[in-house]
Amino acid sequence: MAVGVFDSGLGGLTVLGAVARRLPDVPFVYYGDNAHAPYGVRDAEDIFRLTCAGVERLWAEGCDLVILACNTASAAALKRMQETWVPKDKRVLGVFVPLIEALTERNWGDNSPPRQVETRNVALFATPATVASRAFQRELAFRAIGVDVEAQPCGGLVDAIEHGDMILAEVLVRGHVEALKRRMPAPQAAILGCTHYPLMEETFANALGPDVKVFSQASLVAESLADYLARHPEMRGPGLRSVNLTTGDPQAVSDKAMQFLRRPMPFEAA
Repeated sequence: MAVGVFDSGLGGLTVLGAVARRLPDVPFVYYGDNAHAPYGVRDAEDIFRLTCAGVERLWAEGCDLVILACNTASAAALKRMQETWVPKDKRVLGVFVPLIEALTERNWGDNSPPRQVETRNVALFATPATVASRAFQRELAFRAIGVDVEAQPCGGLVDAIEHGDMILAEVLVRGHVEALKRRMPAPQAAILGCTHYPLMEETFANALGPDVKVFSQASLVAESLADYLARHPEMRGPGLRSVNLTTGDPQAVSDKAMQFLRRPMPFEAA
């Protein structure tokens, strides 16, 4: 029954909360690689190695299906994992898919030629590694034409959120929005391309202005996962327990998670 949720730190808890609410009968195993966070400043080889190690740990918990609730891992490692590493009886899915489905208003399985879409100017806020990968732009180009994506690497933002320094996080968000708008003064839509960023969604929205539609990931991923499991019920793994695992200090991570989510979230050592 169990499904795995992987993240480099605490950001994936926003996705975990949404999928657990949407699928209350499914046990979820969360793996946070807090000892090596953040991933956004690491190179692609390092991200691949760490992500594979985390996914293997989730497989050991009986999770045949793992969601990479980490945009950096999805951007830098997922394609290589799927093509060269994931066995046929397992699945590893990323978090870009639901965003692109929502932005282009088409299903991921729709393999018709790319077409014009209503939204033409898109702001992408993400970690430096996600921006450098250009994975979002590459996947978007398969499904839409004529969309201008301006990407802003949001250095420092994940660290500020993970440390609970929301004052610094707000300052950083406003600065990153200002920097992007100097290059794209009138975006129609904004993608919050990191699972930490939903905690700052209101700040992003206020800085961007009322005419910009903000796409956040948690609820989109939850609906996408529900649809996937309805179509592929065999991918519910044999695991039965819900548990939160961390490569960091369990007590310290539990304390941070409670500050992060404003509710108790106990972790065990991975």
